[in-house]
Amino acid sequence: MKFHNYVSLSVLILLFFIAGNKSNAQTTIIHCTTYFDSVNAEYKTGEFTFIIQGNKISNIYDGIVTPKLEDATIIDLKDKVLYPGFIDMHVHLDHETSPTRYLDKYQDNKSDQALKSVKFCERTLMAGFTTVRDVGGNGVNIALKNAIARGDIIGPRVFTAGKIISSTGGHGDPTNGSNASYVGDPGPKEGVVNGVADARKAVRQRYKNGADLIKITATGGVLSQAKNSSNPQFTVEEIKAITETAADYGFHVAAHAHGDDGMQRAIIGGVKTIEHGTKMSDETMEMMKEFDVYLVPTIVAGKYVSKMAKVDGFYPEVIRPKALEIGPKIQDMFGRAYKKNVPIVFGTDAGVFPHGENWKEFGYMTDAGMPVNIAVQSATLVPAKILKMENSIGQLKAGFLADIIALEEIPTQKNTEAFKNVVFIMKDGKIYKD
Repeated sequence: MKFHNYVSLSVLILLFFIAGNKSNAQTTIIHCTTYFDSVNAEYKTGEFTFIIQGNKISNIYDGIVTPKLEDATIIDLKDKVLYPGFIDMHVHLDHETSPTRYLDKYQDNKSDQALKSVKFCERTLMAGFTTVRDVGGNGVNIALKNAIARGDIIGPRVFTAGKIISSTGGHGDPTNGSNASYVGDPGPKEGVVNGVADARKAVRQRYKNGADLIKITATGGVLSQAKNSSNPQFTVEEIKAITETAADYGFHVAAHAHGDDGMQRAIIGGVKTIEHGTKMSDETMEMMKEFDVYLVPTIVAGKYVSKMAKVDGFYPEVIRPKALEIGPKIQDMFGRAYKKNVPIVFGTDAGVFPHGENWKEFGYMTDAGMPVNIAVQSATLVPAKILKMENSIGQLKAGFLADIIALEEIPTQKNTEAFKNVVFIMKDGKIYKD
């Protein structure tokens, strides 16, 4: 008798739990006739019904069906094209380029910076990018990630490096361009390292701060107030100390690099992605393949900085020659890398150019020879694997998170402007644009 009562009570609890879940989980039904299969980089055509329950795709049925589900919202996208939410693997959500950017860091408080960044997060999501990898900022990108996750502000799902790791005077040293009274001696906490011990401490500090990955500046850069854009700025031993410590915390390491020597050190040192890769040699491309390291091209940023370097006063004078040299070279390097089968993942460097224009990268990739469907795959399936989210995002598949966007038409090699027209956006089962 006691056993029977125990079973009855357990069943009642289970039924109550199921009923509660059903009442709390919003159900959305989407009808469509074309969607992108990111695994095979091709379009599925016919008639399909997507069932979204809560934040996941629960089923995809062949045919236009309308299951009898209480309080379901039905959305007709039969004349649109569905995609998994796009993923941008190189953004900077906490700032955006402007002629006053180098002065702003002295005038703005962190609260000012955070409030300015809210619109950058929203514009990114409204462009169809439901997930991004934020590869370094000035201190508020972790707070932005958390605010989006809580639902306080609108934006993409964020994986962030927090503050990037640089060497003294290197690309990413936050005191570059400052007068002597501001320079001081920044260390691992501020993202400046010199030697193996500093390198390990900097990684652990980023873990403590709430980062999801590590970003290093393996070479000089374009937009820092330092004269060299390409020289190597870490030893192999320092990079290995960073990647080994990062692995202890489940982090991968992204390496900003324009110069070839710095890229080779980064690859040997164990990084997962090379950002930009401007002066990459054929030898380095072969190393990328051997070590399974991905190129994140950021062509759109190169185009933008080379254009704006011709505008008087937009950049400080120390930056203009670097932008004019580096910017025009990235697309050509990308074309060579694609032909050599270097692993490639989509990334734009948004923040260097206006947020929300991330879609332009697709056009520059296809102009350089990559088929448009492969470019889409590089912004869906491939980044999900690097982020270790391959079972959750990057595909339209039952059991995956409901990150779904729709375009007016299928983009082609000659019409990549189609990526601009995002007419439907769902992230985590919530509709942001319909």
